[in-house]
Amino acid sequence: MAGLPQRRIRCVGAVVFDEDGRLLLIRRAQEPGRGRWSVPGGRVEPGETDHQALIREVAEETGLTVEIIRLLGRVHRNAPGDAVFDIDDYLCRPAGGALAAGDDAEQARWCDASALASLPLVPGLLDALTHWQALPRPLTPRPENPDMSPYRASAAASDPDMSPYRGQEGHSGGGGAGA
Repeated sequence: MAGLPQRRIRCVGAVVFDEDGRLLLIRRAQEPGRGRWSVPGGRVEPGETDHQALIREVAEETGLTVEIIRLLGRVHRNAPGDAVFDIDDYLCRPAGGALAAGDDAEQARWCDASALASLPLVPGLLDALTHWQALPRPLTPRPENPDMSPYRASAAASDPDMSPYRGQEGHSGGGGAGA
């Protein structure tokens, strides 16, 4: 005699990248995966579409609104009570809001490749992201105060208004931070 069919629980996940190629992750406050890092997402409620559930879950867990680009992939994970989570993960981009952990998230953050490698992740996340070629980019440091002197010297030589003495010769000095 065959066993009873497993109960399936529809879920969605958001694989969200910012303009720097960093991945949005949340630290789960509830089981499954409590204390581990995952992409935001959760159960699809009765009467909801995947897109409605995804937008709701991301907003509840991170404070962000997202634009859904496309289905990225599907995974199946064991759920309590011999059930199975059927998770559709969607590629998204941020569309507004302010990042703040909420609902089922202890923390929310953007992660580059180095940070992702150092975090305790929910089982299977790294494998899925690798398979889908959806890993964050490595950190590309941006200088806080790049040396602009070569650019200033060439500009000052060709444009008298770019003189280092601008503002002391009757020109407007501006109202910037250094004025």
